[in-house]
Amino acid sequence: MVEKQAGKAQDAPNPATGPVLVAVDFSKDSEVALVWACRYAGLTGHGVTVLHVVHDPGEAPGYYRVREEDALRPMEDVAREMLDEFLEQARKDHAEVAAVGAMETKLVRGIPATRILETAESVGAASIVMGSQGRTGLPHLLLGSKAERVVQLSPVPVTIVKGGN
Repeated sequence: MVEKQAGKAQDAPNPATGPVLVAVDFSKDSEVALVWACRYAGLTGHGVTVLHVVHDPGEAPGYYRVREEDALRPMEDVAREMLDEFLEQARKDHAEVAAVGAMETKLVRGIPATRILETAESVGAASIVMGSQGRTGLPHLLLGSKAERVVQLSPVPVTIVKGGN
C-alpha cells in the first residue's frame, strides 16, 4: 500500500505485518484482553502495541486521581504511571505477557473509540483486541459501548475478550 503525501510516495503502515493493538483501561477485562493479545501475537509473530486513551468521563470524574497529590498533576502523567504499573503487574502475573518482551505503549487523549481507531490506522495494526464489561439493557443503551463502536467502524479484525468475573 502506498500513500501520497506532499507530492511523493511514502510507505504506509502494513496491517499484514503490523502489531496487535490492545486497548486497556486497567480493568480486569482489559488484563484478560492483554493476555489474549499476547498469546495471539506469540502464535502469529505480530508485535503488541498497548494503548490507553486518557478520558475522564462525566460518569467517573477523577478516575486518574489515585492519590491526593495526583489532583495537581496532569491526567496524562498519572495515566502513564497507571499504565506502567498495570503492565508491570500483568508481566508478574502472566507468563504470556512477560514472554512478549518489549511492547510498544501509547497513551493518547480523547474519545476512546475514535482514538483507538485512529491509533490502529497510524500503527498499521493487524487487529485490535479489547476487553468488554458486557453491559446490557438500559446501561448499554444510555452509555453505549466503546467496543461495539470499534467493531462497527474498524477496517481490521476486532476481537472482544470477556473477562471472567
